[in-house]
Amino acid sequence: MKKQDIPNILTWLRVAAVPALWVAFFLPMPSAAWVCAAIFVAASITDYIDGHLARLWQVESSLGRVLDPVADKLLVACALLLLVEDKRVAVIPALVIICREILVSGLREYLAERQIPMPVTTLAKYKTAAQMVAISILLFAPAIDGEPYGLCHVAGSALLWVAAILTFVTGYHYWRDGSKHL
Repeated sequence: MKKQDIPNILTWLRVAAVPALWVAFFLPMPSAAWVCAAIFVAASITDYIDGHLARLWQVESSLGRVLDPVADKLLVACALLLLVEDKRVAVIPALVIICREILVSGLREYLAERQIPMPVTTLAKYKTAAQMVAISILLFAPAIDGEPYGLCHVAGSALLWVAAILTFVTGYHYWRDGSKHL
């Protein structure tokens, strides 16, 4: 394995974590919440590491630029759908997050074909962090709270609403800036 392949391998591992997350969520054992949350947290951490290594080693690739956001969207969408299905998350923030991610990804692809850059904003990075932390807390909640709506669930739900608001705001900013080129 070459050094320049490591960021893309980490991204592929994040993609592979999606079905593992799905299976772990439905494991019929008391530690299922721990396993599921651990998979999500580990996959979320690879999101930071792969980009950091690619920039540090100057091995950014076309594959990485396309695959990295797709892996992020798959991971977040899978986790949110599982949490909504299990009635641990309200539909509205999950829908806002998933729809924005799809729309902004499509806009980015469209603009990329026209060689118009749409860089990630600092607020969008905070949005991603809020999403990842909120989802992690919500996945851990059953194991920590020991009850359906304990402190972790309330904190995770509140942070998910904050993430949904940031998601909406950043989505609006990207749409406003990108629509000038449509």
